[in-house]
Amino acid sequence: MQPSLYVSLSGQMATMRRLETLAHNVANVTTAGFRAEEIKFDQLLSQKTDQPTAFVSAAKTYISREQGELVQTDNKFDVAVTGDAWLAISAPGGRTAYTRDGRMTMTPEGELRTLNGFPVLDVGGAPIQLNPNGGTPNIARDGTLTQGGQQLGALGLFTIPQEAHLARFENSGVIPDMAAQPALDFSVVGVQQGFIEQANVNPVAEISRLIQIQRSFDSISNSISEAEKTLSSAIKTLGETG
Repeated sequence: MQPSLYVSLSGQMATMRRLETLAHNVANVTTAGFRAEEIKFDQLLSQKTDQPTAFVSAAKTYISREQGELVQTDNKFDVAVTGDAWLAISAPGGRTAYTRDGRMTMTPEGELRTLNGFPVLDVGGAPIQLNPNGGTPNIARDGTLTQGGQQLGALGLFTIPQEAHLARFENSGVIPDMAAQPALDFSVVGVQQGFIEQANVNPVAEISRLIQIQRSFDSISNSISEAEKTLSSAIKTLGETG
């Protein structure tokens, strides 16, 4: 097979992977705290032919950490995380996940949970317990929780190493492959009560990319089709002259 067909095929596979990623981002544009998934491709060189041939490698995906837009809700159980920090939640199987979705609720027993029912953790990794009869809490920038002027705990705010790989948990959560550390500098990270963070997806930009990638996919498909026609024609000609 002609090297150009392999190159076109690798490009087509890469384009399909990128298309899937963008479609997933667009589908979650209204998901609070959602982190967009980005994709990176490397170039591979083959020495099997006289001339080096470049192929697109398998995709490497990563989760964007860019801040999303903050929207005011005035709900005292909503918090938006500012800066590069995460809230900690208890995930099934004894795992700890981290999220930027700060929409919370208090159970009748006073336990603070996410809207999906996962316990919200303090800096020590313990579920946060409030006074079920103490009314809505006040939440300071550093996550301190008070009811009726009495401090009852604090939201755990954590930083995740930049080099850590983030695996998705649910839609807005992540589980890193490196240990997260408690946030210490609340001048650069913190929470805002009565706000939520939107997905960090730019829908206009993502849709524009979807259109561009669809066109690229069509162009590569046409290129493959033309290469196959050329190859078939060459084989036919050789057969007739033989």
